[in-house]
Amino acid sequence: MADTSFLDWPFFDPGHRTLARELDAWATANIAQTHGHDVDAECRALVRLLGQAGWLRHAVAGREFGGSAEAIDTRALCLLRETLARHSGLADFAFAMQGLGSGAISLDGTAEQRQRYLPRVAAGQAIAAFALSEPQAGSDVAAMACSARIDGDHAVIDGEKTWISNGGIADFYVVFARSGEAPGARGISAFIVDADTPGLTIAERIAVIAPHPLARLRFSGCRVPLSRRIGAPGQGFKVAMRTLDVFRTSVAAAALGFARRALDEGLQRSISRQMFGNALADFQLTQAKLAQMATTVDSAALLTYRAAWQRDQGRNVTREAAMAKMVATEGAQQVIDAAVQLFGGMGVVSDMPVERLYREIRALRIYEGATEVQQLIIARDLLRQAHSQAGIQAAAKD
Repeated sequence: MADTSFLDWPFFDPGHRTLARELDAWATANIAQTHGHDVDAECRALVRLLGQAGWLRHAVAGREFGGSAEAIDTRALCLLRETLARHSGLADFAFAMQGLGSGAISLDGTAEQRQRYLPRVAAGQAIAAFALSEPQAGSDVAAMACSARIDGDHAVIDGEKTWISNGGIADFYVVFARSGEAPGARGISAFIVDADTPGLTIAERIAVIAPHPLARLRFSGCRVPLSRRIGAPGQGFKVAMRTLDVFRTSVAAAALGFARRALDEGLQRSISRQMFGNALADFQLTQAKLAQMATTVDSAALLTYRAAWQRDQGRNVTREAAMAKMVATEGAQQVIDAAVQLFGGMGVVSDMPVERLYREIRALRIYEGATEVQQLIIARDLLRQAHSQAGIQAAAKD
């Protein structure tokens, strides 16, 4: 089992510590490693399992809608993702997408929307998806081309979405489309589109190195009642960013879970593997590698749970969440690579734990804002603060 001494850090309440330990015990008993033979069926089964056990209640907000609390507890969300990721990448994915896919409804949905969708999400009875990215509009959301034309009491959606996690198995999609109230990001609206809505089709299933349900969606004259619009017209970009702000820190936590598992595997391998009459762990080069791995893990953990704690205190964490995601995902890649190296040839054998981790970590450096985007977010926030302070100082001199 991974080192859990970090649970004693002051970021956590007693309830968080209990939650992490109970989930670890449950996951040990209930989650087996999946092998991607039928990833759709495996993902559906994991969603049901997580829902029946009550863990998905932490992914939605509002007790009357099936949530564990009135607001999403960011630290709990991160602890859940870290723990699940350490046990199974697909289990983490199944949990995370229930939260991200329904997050806009939790944050900005009407009471009717919340009542219709969130209890089923929390129970694992409905699978959610978040449809933002397009073939030509990934990080540049303002370049979105998918459109929503108002026709009476409906919106008619036309266009495509791609890289949609849970695409092909979701029961509903939160779709962002250009509704034209203003140019750029100010003219986008968010809609809930049920999977069986006429005009919505799965244009392509996408296979990736760490298998999970992924698809390109096509909308052709897809009519959605305006009662399914989330938030005000033209406010979809804000809805999307609010949702991502909640879940971006949890991406760092998932990377942290992968890194902890890699460190555990590397430690065990270095102790048990014999080379030239000694254990691999006896060599100073091995010890240096293990020291760097452990330091990288703790650095990522401190940034991740600082951001989670600050958000739970009601603070803006745009910069802190970006730092956490950047350091945790990039650091996890380094830790996992080091673990593969410790395993030698066995590290690249298909379905070995470190081989799975090597494939699973790569996407986290891209989705929900690539590392380069996080760098821009951090720098722009630093510059904004510096310019603001300079302006205050100049005004004081006058």
